[in-house]
Amino acid sequence: MPLKVAIVGRPNVGKSTLFNRLVGKKLALVHDLPGVTRDRKEAKAKLKDLALTIIDTAGYEEATLGKMEQRMWLQTQKAIEEAQVVLFLFDARAGMQAYDEHFADLVRKSKKPVILLANKCEGKSQEQSIFEAFKLGLGEPIIFSAEHSIGFDELYIALKEIEEQLDETNNIENKPSEIAEEQETESLNKKPIQVAIVGRPNVGKSTLVNALLGDDRMLTGPEAGLTRDAITSHLEWKGWKINLVDTAGLRKQAKVVGAIEKMSVESTLYATNMAQVVILVLDADAILDKQDLTIARKVLDEGRALVIAVNKWDIADKQESLQRLNDKLATSLTQAEGVPTVTISALKKKGLDKLLSAVIKVYERWNLRIPTAPLNKWFNDVQEQNPAPLGKNKRRIKLKYITQAKTRPPSFFIFSSNPEGLPDSYLRYLTNQLRETFNLRGIPIRINVRKKDNPFAE
Repeated sequence: MPLKVAIVGRPNVGKSTLFNRLVGKKLALVHDLPGVTRDRKEAKAKLKDLALTIIDTAGYEEATLGKMEQRMWLQTQKAIEEAQVVLFLFDARAGMQAYDEHFADLVRKSKKPVILLANKCEGKSQEQSIFEAFKLGLGEPIIFSAEHSIGFDELYIALKEIEEQLDETNNIENKPSEIAEEQETESLNKKPIQVAIVGRPNVGKSTLVNALLGDDRMLTGPEAGLTRDAITSHLEWKGWKINLVDTAGLRKQAKVVGAIEKMSVESTLYATNMAQVVILVLDADAILDKQDLTIARKVLDEGRALVIAVNKWDIADKQESLQRLNDKLATSLTQAEGVPTVTISALKKKGLDKLLSAVIKVYERWNLRIPTAPLNKWFNDVQEQNPAPLGKNKRRIKLKYITQAKTRPPSFFIFSSNPEGLPDSYLRYLTNQLRETFNLRGIPIRINVRKKDNPFAE
């Protein structure tokens, strides 16, 4: 099992920079402005032969009850509780601060092994800060620079020692329970489904993730734009493994201001492109406005499976909202006719099973491969019912046969003697017939017409 490590410290000491270096990817947003990280972010990492699960956390600041900073601190507390080791970072350039000492007292109370890192030690001017760090009572600090790869060998040695100590303890206490993990069902060995949850700010995306996980994993509140990073959480539901990715809200491009919001948008778009299924969360009082439609079209253009979740259904005018949704889908989102829509209340935890069921169904359609024989039988039948029209040269277009090139999304090649002359309206007809016959409703379909080679050309 990987060693679970939480990176903690006050704001702007380099926690996210260290997280990215250990993970080997720029997964966490990094900026000079303090307080960029708000949620706890988790990822697999490796340091030499050490397998790690790293948790990036929000910087510690004291705040009054109910304030956003206080909810951020609760997320950091949970990270410390879940971790086996705590990496405590302080800024050696800035020296010891009051928050460092107060935070160190809180970390000591957790009784977890702590490794103290004097970060940003690129020169000799930080020596005084290193000596001051002994008063934190967390042991000798490691001279460290996450940005310039200083101190990683010492960090590895310290983590290795803790891992060996934990292994000895686990061997004594937990020997009889090892066999149980091997008795997983076959369905749990499937690869996890990558599911991104997207939408405008403040529609309830993070609340939905928390409801699905049954835990306050994501920072939530009345403030719009709380989520900045794309945060991945792991869920198992009826034998399926799901990686849920909570993302920052997407506003109209003209309204995106500041470097941090721009980075958040880039992180959201990247998570959407990497997903297999995207859940578009709508507010029941503002269904499928222009920005929602823009997001939905981007998802479908990328070839991802789409599920629409209408949130806050418990307080909506249900009849009017449903009518508005159906009208908008029929007129403005024709690329994937039959996109599944589920009404939910993330706050009241209603409709969640229906939502996950819709995700699984659309994922299975997205992966569907149709055998060549029934596919070509269908192809001949639809051409008999409605033959291809005349081409530009007034000659009938002959469509020879069809084959499925790939899945995810289902993509097809049609071979023809005159592909350039085939009108788009006939391709739309074939696409709609494919959806109806093979139950491909609600997912994007790609059809390309190619010219069949003439075997007697030479």
